[in-house]
Parts: sequence; structure tokens; C-alpha cells
Amino acid sequence: MQEILEEMRRLTAHAENRPTETGIPGILMVKGEIPEHKLGAVYEPMVNLILDGSKRLTIAGRDYDYDPTTYFVMSIDMPATGMVRQAGPDRPYIGVSLALDPARVAALLIDLPPQTYQDGQTGGYCVCRMTPELLDAWLRMLQLMERPQDIPALAPAYEREILYRVLQGPQGWILRDIAAPDSALSRIRLAIRWVREHYAEAVEVEKLAGLASMSVSAFHRHFKAVTAMSPIQFQKRIRLLQARQLLIAQSGNASSVAYAVGYESASQFTREYARFFGRPPARDVSSIREDIRPAA
Repeated sequence: MQEILEEMRRLTAHAENRPTETGIPGILMVKGEIPEHKLGAVYEPMVNLILDGSKRLTIAGRDYDYDPTTYFVMSIDMPATGMVRQAGPDRPYIGVSLALDPARVAALLIDLPPQTYQDGQTGGYCVCRMTPELLDAWLRMLQLMERPQDIPALAPAYEREILYRVLQGPQGWILRDIAAPDSALSRIRLAIRWVREHYAEAVEVEKLAGLASMSVSAFHRHFKAVTAMSPIQFQKRIRLLQARQLLIAQSGNASSVAYAVGYESASQFTREYARFFGRPPARDVSSIREDIRPAA
């Protein structure tokens, strides 16, 4: 596996310290130091693989650490913060990701026999142990960067194999559920998308439950099982991440931004912002701007 990782690091050596296009549909790469505020975002469904260094994502107050011996699967839109670590002074962090398309997962499932999973399996994200077969499929996918003429014909086949290997893993049910329109996870995804698109509006749980075709009590139960948060907590994290982006990009003060993202109390916004990001808005944004200011 180490030889495969070395080859994949060579293939991605030209990646930048931001999501970088590979020329392969759905595949992004990133390399180097990434400021923590850049990792505070709403992450979309993906399979994320670390080639060097390690990464920590914090979701709903819980830390998820992974490195080249593991990979991360996320099947829903989730607000998270994170940080990356280099493997050493001359070994920057390198990561690659595959965006998950429920339609492609569904097309693959048609050709697979039914698979049973243990009762009580819930959640929309997890860290899984890497396998030689999955790593080999990723290698062949990344090698297409050196053979762009082969991408249209072979990338879909390699993506299919990557998805297949993830489906065969211990947490494959997460991937399977996003392709089943009647699964609880798929129905919760509809509500999550609504909250993300209407984050500044008041959350009406009855409306969200209706979108998910569930009773209010069932919706609360399934939403918490998938996200580890209540709908209100989920919305607050979306609002805070959006507020941080606005504060960095604009010259508005914290109060105006608080109201823009849906808060009715500026003081409550400041308290919750400091609790989530570790610093009050003004100090946090000042530090970020100092970090990104071009050298004289």
C-alpha cells in the first residue's frame, strides 16, 4: 500500500492549497497548509481520502480523525469545522475527494445482490478502514490525469469501482441509503437541503417533517440519528458558518451580519459564535484577515 500511496502523491504533487480540479469529473485534490477557517464549511456528500498527513473534522461536537490508513464517507450536507496536519516538515498534507451522486450509486445497486445490515445502524458520515482494493481503484482513477484522453471512457468505470468498494465496506449502508429514495436518510436529506437553502428563516419542524413525509416525532428521531443534532442546532451551525463568511468578505459589523443570517439577538449571536469558533466575531475575523493579508 505504501508504494501505491507514493505514486498517488506524485500524481497530485501539483495540487494547490485549495480544492483543485483534476480534469476528472467529481474528483478534487488539495495540498499544503489549509487555514482552519477554510475548513469551516458545509460539506457536501463525498468520499474523502488522505494521501499524506492527517485531517480532523468536528461535527456536532465530536472529532473524526483520519489519515492514509482510513477514509471518510459523508452522505449528507453537514456543517463542520476542521484542521489538517502535515506528515512532516517536507511532507505537506494531501487529500483527494469524490463527490457522491445518488443517481450513480443507484445505477450500481441495480447490478448488486441485496445486502443486509445490522439493525440500529444510523448516521450520515463515518471513518472507515482503507483496503488495498479501494486504494488500487483510487490509483487508477488518479492516473487518468496523465492520460486525459482516457477520462471519458474510463473515469465512469473507476468511479463505479470506488463506489463498489465503499459499498462492500462495513459502513456501506450509508452509501446504499442515499440511493434509496424511500430511506429515512434520503428523506432527511430533503429537509437538510431546505434548511441549508433557507437558513435565515425560522425553522418550522412541522414543515420539515412534511418534506420528509414523517410525523414530527419520527422526524426528530431520524434527524438526530443522521446528524447527531436537532434541526435547530443544525440550522444554528449553518447560520454561524455563513456569518463567518460574510464577516470575512464584507465590512459590516457583527450585529448587521447576525440579523442577515436570521438571528434576532446580536448578543446571542456573539455568544454562540464564540462558543462554536472559540473566539468572538471581531477577534476571529481580525485574526483570519491577518492570516490572509498579502505580504508587503
